Amino acid sequence: MSFERRRLHAGDRIQMAGEPFRRLHLIRVGAVKSILLSSAGNLQMAGLHIQGDWVGFDGLSTGVCACDAIAMDTSEVWAVHYLVLQKTAERVPELSMALHAAMGRQMTRERDWRLALATLPADARLADFLRHWAQALEVRDLRSDHITLRLTRAEIGNYLGMTLETVSRSFSRLVALALISFDDKGRRHFAIPDVAALSAFVESKSVTPSPIPVRQRC
Repeated sequence: MSFERRRLHAGDRIQMAGEPFRRLHLIRVGAVKSILLSSAGNLQMAGLHIQGDWVGFDGLSTGVCACDAIAMDTSEVWAVHYLVLQKTAERVPELSMALHAAMGRQMTRERDWRLALATLPADARLADFLRHWAQALEVRDLRSDHITLRLTRAEIGNYLGMTLETVSRSFSRLVALALISFDDKGRRHFAIPDVAALSAFVESKSVTPSPIPVRQRC
């Protein structure tokens, strides 16, 4: 089984919504965001993916890609034709298990995302997002103490169901509580002094969940 290696720059597309689903893409370096066009014609941040994640599962059920997948920074992805991958997985049980595990991780992130929307106020929702991002980097042996978040405040708000003003206020609140600190004037590079303290803050803000609509994720 051979992979097609692609080097990408920020803004380059891996797949486009509406095109036939043919390939899955394994992220080897960098980060990718998925964008979904809602029925009302609005763009929705539908997923964030980093090293070790697969992109393209959104096309499995219909045979058509549901989301745009766009590189957030300089990245490398390995693309493989799905039919080839499927046939190889039939002969190699370990590959099949790895694919199912990857799908399971994305389903878990979807569950956690919906739970955060239902149970957390804005500042804790942002803290939960930053905590999960740091933990995801750590388990991949990537640096998690000083983080570069290549998303605009508007994109973060779109992903977390918050206005731009609320995102800015929530960042300021977390800084005032010494849960995060920014390393630059552009406020893209920040540090989390104590992930455990950030987690404790999130847990302290949890409330009883209420039903929310389910959005399609990629």
